Amino acid sequence: MKLISKVLDKLPTPSSKDLAMDLGTANTLIYVKGKGIVLDEPSFIAINTQNKSIHAVGMEAKVMWGRAPREIRIHRPIRDGVINDLEPAQLMIKHFISKTLSRIRILKPRFVICVPSGITQVEMKAVIDASIQCGAGKVHLIEEPMAAAIGAGLAVDRPQGFMVVDIGGGTTDVAVISMGAVANSQSARVAGDEMDKAIVQYVKENHHMIIGDLEAEEVKIQVGSAYSQDEGESYPVRGRDLVKGVPKEVRLNPGQVAEAIQGPLQQILEIIREVLNDTSPELQSDIHRGGIFLTGGGSLIQDMDRYIEGYIGVPVRKVEDPLTSVVKGAGRALEEFQRFKKAFIT
Repeated sequence: MKLISKVLDKLPTPSSKDLAMDLGTANTLIYVKGKGIVLDEPSFIAINTQNKSIHAVGMEAKVMWGRAPREIRIHRPIRDGVINDLEPAQLMIKHFISKTLSRIRILKPRFVICVPSGITQVEMKAVIDASIQCGAGKVHLIEEPMAAAIGAGLAVDRPQGFMVVDIGGGTTDVAVISMGAVANSQSARVAGDEMDKAIVQYVKENHHMIIGDLEAEEVKIQVGSAYSQDEGESYPVRGRDLVKGVPKEVRLNPGQVAEAIQGPLQQILEIIREVLNDTSPELQSDIHRGGIFLTGGGSLIQDMDRYIEGYIGVPVRKVEDPLTSVVKGAGRALEEFQRFKKAFIT
């Protein structure tokens, strides 16, 4: 049976359209074998609570966050990089897959799903069950930092250590990779969402104003910085005055945003330190020579690489196109399945 399975793995799968999926807290990306990235949408779904029908998915649902009428409920079914609301997650995934794959399929497709390094057995089962419900024939899981390393073009199958720090929307994953597998890793549920919450809290305490999560996210994108001394150009932030209860606007500069997000940033530094501390001297030497590779949406915050390098004392390099490196790596692992077989979670 094992021999048959190995032979089948090597055979092409006509009409099955195997795919790789980065099921992220912020965005879901899908890579179809032979085509590349075919979908990049926010991980949001709007459901009509009266008739249980899908009202909107992706960007159309995201813009409704905080604005929808009472009969429309907006869900973010992926939290901290894993499924936390199964039924809306299945509906969202099915919708995305139907947009990317033909309805006529001779064989069930193979799914490669990216997951955080710290995923539990229960969370793994939820991902696998959701994938099977959405039409998968076989499901393979790959840790996000491993996928990011492959997507960045690192020679992960060599006897050489690489460190990848993937700062996403819900989780930060730090992994040391060598010889095609993860040698050491840690995942923490502190990333972009926690930075947004920190900005909301900062505005509340310092400007006596309430802002929404999406407003905080936009501030982070526009003027987010890791260094508090960098004032730069300010950005308008709109919300509700806590005292008067009327609309209000203030302006935040990069230095103020940096001050707001120092808590989450310090937690990310601590994770990196812990992983390095638990890594062998030989791999540490490789990392010091080759540097730390930074990926994910959090890497786009101004001076994030310089911030980590200054505290850790190891060169930090942003990967090319950090928002898509994870799904590109998962897609490459799908295309070259035998070469990267050790990269999958068993």
